[in-house]
Amino acid sequence: MRSFSNLWYWIALAVVWSSSSHWVLGVPFDMVTRARRHGGEAEMDLHDIVRVNVNRILFITDFTGIWIIGFGSFGLTALVLLGFVYEVEFAQAVFLLAAPMSLVFWLSVRTAHGIREADGADLYRRLHRHRFITQVIGMISIFITAFWGMWQNMSHGVL
Repeated sequence: MRSFSNLWYWIALAVVWSSSSHWVLGVPFDMVTRARRHGGEAEMDLHDIVRVNVNRILFITDFTGIWIIGFGSFGLTALVLLGFVYEVEFAQAVFLLAAPMSLVFWLSVRTAHGIREADGADLYRRLHRHRFITQVIGMISIFITAFWGMWQNMSHGVL
């Protein structure tokens, strides 16, 4: 299973990171910018959808947080062992997608806790900061994945 020489893996990597930076806490970012520019009904819609998504995220993490952490840690540990100890390239590829996305998930939960009481300019600031940090995590992840993928392709003689 050669993942790093497969075009579909790189397409999936691009889709994962573009989607995660566009959907901030389950809210499309164009909705945030439209609400900030126009206010009124767009702003009320944004507050409603943010409130629903924040409550959903916090409900899920309050009741299943320990299980999510346990299964997530198990899954990432299994991918590390399979990928980097037993040198299964598919596990390496999945780990390089899943590990940074787990950071984005943690950031989403942290931001949801902060947004619970936020409104107005503070809400916009938190959503923008969340998106910026997600984009930074994505850029670092894409760089590391591209570096590791090139290294794997060159060491296996696949160009």
